[in-house]
Amino acid sequence: MDQQALPLSRYTVLDLTIARAGPTAVRLLADWGANVIRIEAPVEGDIAGSRHGPDSQNLHRNKRSLCLDLKSAAGKVVFADLVKKADVVMENFRVDVKHRLGVDYESVKKINPSIIYGSISGFGQEGPYAKRPAVDQVIQGMSGLMSITGEPERGPMRAGIAVSDTSAGMFLGQGILLALLHREQTGEGQWVHTSLLEAMLCKLDFQAARYTMNGEVAGQEGNNHPTLSPMGVFHTSDGLVNLAASTDKMWNAFCAVTKAESLMNNDEYRSVEGRLKHRDAVWNEVNEITTQFTSAELVEKMNSVGIPCGPINSIGEAFEDDQVSFLNMTKTAIHPENGELELLRSPINMSNFGQGNRFDKPGPDLGEHSSEILRELNYSDEKIAELMADGTIK
Repeated sequence: MDQQALPLSRYTVLDLTIARAGPTAVRLLADWGANVIRIEAPVEGDIAGSRHGPDSQNLHRNKRSLCLDLKSAAGKVVFADLVKKADVVMENFRVDVKHRLGVDYESVKKINPSIIYGSISGFGQEGPYAKRPAVDQVIQGMSGLMSITGEPERGPMRAGIAVSDTSAGMFLGQGILLALLHREQTGEGQWVHTSLLEAMLCKLDFQAARYTMNGEVAGQEGNNHPTLSPMGVFHTSDGLVNLAASTDKMWNAFCAVTKAESLMNNDEYRSVEGRLKHRDAVWNEVNEITTQFTSAELVEKMNSVGIPCGPINSIGEAFEDDQVSFLNMTKTAIHPENGELELLRSPINMSNFGQGNRFDKPGPDLGEHSSEILRELNYSDEKIAELMADGTIK
């Protein structure tokens, strides 16, 4: 490890999560030092190749894997022994699954009353949809996100990332930290839970508040900002840029630096409200001006007078950008088979803790640390061999 005593190094987390939302929450804790034990079910024909790929490695770095059959009586005993020494248990099973396995909050709390138990579901732990399965895109649609994404009259469009999965994961991670702070003060454990649907409704932010306060249903705006103008995508002589000149100060600066006297002198465009009212006309006239410059020229001119403006990069171009290079957004994980892997680091920066250059562990193979973890519970080699032989662990 690059440094000792990271903020969460005194905590042990039992990770029962699958898919993306739950692992995203656990990754937050793992990256900042938590001892994360990923408890995985035995799988016939587990394919190491997928575990060695970018998705699995990025989600599960800094974790150890215990392959444990939670359906067996012996497996339940092992799990109980782990819970006794753990601080956090995290899961994102469907609501009925965790009860069927006996790893629900009430069952775990009986073993360790001070446990922090974290859950992510699709729709919430209770309610008419509580038992439904969910995936990110279904939630994007049901939350209203897809209805405001994309161009007008072109139909709904999904966001290009798993935004409800990752948002729910981030919110649960924050909730776990809040619960740990509360336990520091009171000694009390508790159940912390969120859902993909709750996370996405929250992420709708001011567009949701426009409805809850005023009954206003936002629609698709394409690349235009829903309430400010001009703010959106504009053509240049060699490509496209994002440009935001919506405040009066920025608007005047745009007109001055581009010598657009006709825009400056247009009374209909003098106010924020006027520019929004005549947004299409403003866009057309601004676009005529931006096409007179290359993207690089326009980015330089706009930023020099305090107008946010930037290129529209591919992912590759984004990572080659000078600022991204300066931020050093990757760290190396040393994989025993695949060598050095460049993975995304935590975006959280803390003045007392450097990011370091290397992750503690790559994403684990199935059951890679089973024996090691049970030895930490003081299981004998003979007992471990017995559990291995009967299929309780692998």
